[in-house]
Amino acid sequence: MFNSNKPTLEELPTTAQLLTSTFIAAASALVILITVVLPAEYGIDPTRVGRLLGLAEMGEIKSQLATEAEEDRQRDASDNDQSNLLNDILGIFVSTAYAQEAVVWRDEVTFTLEPGASAEWKLEMTQGQSAQFRMIVDGGRVNFDLHGHGSGQSVTYEKGRGSTGSEGTILAEFDGAHGWFWRNRDKQAVTITVQVRGEYKAFKDAS
Repeated sequence: MFNSNKPTLEELPTTAQLLTSTFIAAASALVILITVVLPAEYGIDPTRVGRLLGLAEMGEIKSQLATEAEEDRQRDASDNDQSNLLNDILGIFVSTAYAQEAVVWRDEVTFTLEPGASAEWKLEMTQGQSAQFRMIVDGGRVNFDLHGHGSGQSVTYEKGRGSTGSEGTILAEFDGAHGWFWRNRDKQAVTITVQVRGEYKAFKDAS
């Protein structure tokens, strides 16, 4: 079963024959590269054979599609960069706005009212002056009376029962003290924060 015929030295290809075969294979590969691969893949057709075979048009289409894809990628990257820059700029403006809002209040006071306790804070204002305020109640509710008195006069601007906060503007109708009286009618302690800004001489405890 192992009696296969071995080729003789005369039957083996010579070195010249091997070199000739290698040259022919390389030349054939080069011809295929120039006449088929380059036109079909890259639209490069130096011999014009690819165009006759319809391969050059295919390569031009592929190259055009690749160019368009790269342009789209670059445009998307540019859009993303512009969007990120715009977001950064907007973030700066928003952060600045918040920072301005954080420091815009001229005065701020925070205190705690135990159940049944009361407090009173007033702004010293002259007639025609205005002040903006924000009142925040944390941990419960309060009753309050926003009023003014002085120069033999008195006025009530706002009243609240079971309030958790309020904000607005006080326009002084006369010279005097204008502000709040609070009372905690809940069964737990509450914390009150009052922020004020505008036209007034002072903001002080009047309890």
